[in-house]
Amino acid sequence: MTNRKPHTALPLAAVVLTAIVALYMALVAFGNITDFGTNQDFVRHVLAMDTTFKDKDLMWRSITSHTAADVAYLAVIAWETAAALLLAVGAAWWAVRIRHEGGKGRLLSTLGLLMVLVLFGAGFLAVGGEWFAMWQSKDWNGTEAATRNFTVAGIALLVVQLAGMGERRAEPVA
Repeated sequence: MTNRKPHTALPLAAVVLTAIVALYMALVAFGNITDFGTNQDFVRHVLAMDTTFKDKDLMWRSITSHTAADVAYLAVIAWETAAALLLAVGAAWWAVRIRHEGGKGRLLSTLGLLMVLVLFGAGFLAVGGEWFAMWQSKDWNGTEAATRNFTVAGIALLVVQLAGMGERRAEPVA
């Protein structure tokens, strides 16, 4: 076994990408909190499906209750905030220990990035885009932004995982 220190280029890229996604998610959450009404309207319209093609075979899916839409929106904001915090702590933890095993920093970064992927992939693309037919709306279509966010988080997750591949694995106990 060698005492060679791990190369820092890939872990550094992982830290930077994680920090960028953390900053982005923090700004998104901050914007949603300080300008609550703008995206509140977005969520209400998407769930109500009131700007879609109004196909009778799909409209049974619509949720027109403002209370239900607001609860969903608050859940999104809480999810965004939690992801931003996990990513920020993960990036900071990993940055401090950049020349050592990523360990906790990589784990927190991975969890935060997975939260972003779930939010934009499952939440906005699958549920909003397909179930509530958001793609049909000219006014309330967030699929392009969701795809962009999903892609950036996915790339960051790949780099985070690649950076962890060089870490020493524990030897199995015989």
